[in-house]
Amino acid sequence: MSVDGDTLVIASLAENQKVKNLRREPRVVLSFEATTQNAMGITEYLIVYGTAMIVEGGAPELLQSQARSYIGPEAKFPPMENPPPGFLMRIAVDRVSGVGPWVEAREGG
Repeated sequence: MSVDGDTLVIASLAENQKVKNLRREPRVVLSFEATTQNAMGITEYLIVYGTAMIVEGGAPELLQSQARSYIGPEAKFPPMENPPPGFLMRIAVDRVSGVGPWVEAREGG
């Protein structure tokens, strides 16, 4: 997953079940659990509510960019010649909740 402004972006090389499901119902909820705890001892977590839009193409470029960040500057991903254009799932964030500094920052508190 990558961030583009206020939009989360996920790549898929194929029109998998996730892409098909999002075409039918674009509402999404993503949850992330942190390894940290707040001052009260509660494990921090983030819940993102949003609306997805499927964009055809762009998946190999996003995956290559992510590979350079996560694997190293010389990484080649996808590891194939002429990968299919794939799909991007662009998720517009409607609201966030959870426990952690990201919630307070988003709410202005």
